[in-house]
Amino acid sequence: MPHIPVGATLLDVGCGRSAVFLKAIGPRIKQGVGVDFKVEASTVKNIQTLPLKLFDRLPFADASFDVVTLLAVLEHLENEQQILEEIYRVLKPNGQVVLTVPSVWSQPVLEFLAYRLKVIDAQEIRDHKRYYNRSKLQAALTANIPFQDFQHDYFQCWMNNFCTVTK
Repeated sequence: MPHIPVGATLLDVGCGRSAVFLKAIGPRIKQGVGVDFKVEASTVKNIQTLPLKLFDRLPFADASFDVVTLLAVLEHLENEQQILEEIYRVLKPNGQVVLTVPSVWSQPVLEFLAYRLKVIDAQEIRDHKRYYNRSKLQAALTANIPFQDFQHDYFQCWMNNFCTVTK
């Protein structure tokens, strides 16, 4: 993954019960930490997982990580700005955030798949607090927080946003 440098320290916010992404990139990073309310505490080689609800401060020192990932997570959080401020705090100078969120165009598709066809988890879709287009995502990341170098692209037929920002 070109956005994650070899030897980086990485925080995966919302890593999920199994921390699949974090484990997959484990060989290329120095240290990885995954936080999620569903995950059990563990340490295996260079990967640590911590059960954590994202309500308050992240339990890490300032400037702890080279990269923070939020993959399909931000749309689930009530306190979007608070968690983004915390991510900014724990990022090292020139550190990068890599995130994905569903686009505004995915909402009717996801709701149809969840509620009518019942082929995806309806609770997961009900838990979405918001959907994003490029301008909404840029505003969330840069209006009140000094993230820089906003890079954005749509993927999966405009159904999802991919974005990076730098501290």
